[in-house]
Amino acid sequence: MSDDHKLVVPEVNGEVVTAEDLILANPNCTTMQLVMCLKPIHDKWGIERGVVSTYQSVTGTGQAAVDQLNGERAGLGPERVYPHAIDQNCLPHCDVFMENGYTKEEMKVHQETKKILGDPSIGLSCTAVRVPVFGGHSESVYLELASDVSLDEVRAAWSAFPGVVVQDAPHDNDYPMPRHAQGEDEVFVGRLRRDLTHARGIHFWVVADNLRKGAATNTVQIAELLVNSGRWG
Repeated sequence: MSDDHKLVVPEVNGEVVTAEDLILANPNCTTMQLVMCLKPIHDKWGIERGVVSTYQSVTGTGQAAVDQLNGERAGLGPERVYPHAIDQNCLPHCDVFMENGYTKEEMKVHQETKKILGDPSIGLSCTAVRVPVFGGHSESVYLELASDVSLDEVRAAWSAFPGVVVQDAPHDNDYPMPRHAQGEDEVFVGRLRRDLTHARGIHFWVVADNLRKGAATNTVQIAELLVNSGRWG
């Protein structure tokens, strides 16, 4: 969150990068896939507040967490990276707990979203949960918008945004899942629907491979942005 360094998602805020930037930071993996879907919405209709619940792959913790899950599934009683078993379990505990009751992971989503979208007025809260999957991170997102919008307009805005793939045909069992996102560079979004209690509230579901767009792919894209724009050597 240093004011002297930029968090960059090329499709979202690549224009902030200059030749003078000697250090650029990858945002948190959960934030990256989220802002890819928030950006086209916020630009057109404005986001007043939102609530995000994450369902995060064990790969986000590293190889030792993968070994723990595989070992538990094999009945080997492996060394634990997490404070509890992860197989057949969900842990509402990603990173360390802060004094305000949120984890560091949850606060990253809150703070980084404001910084990347360039709007400190966006009110966003998060609950981050570790789940026993390998393929990627999933997020349930609720937004309250500043102006009215149709669901078709939201889908069109996503479809036109680079790096976002709309999978939103739930009656045909077509919606984003981490198993299908694994190994892919895009961010997948679907299950779009209106809130039942707020006139400008919408819900949707976002999935991405946290090791690709959530980490390595975004890093490569930043380098490509610098080279292709002539802003780097």
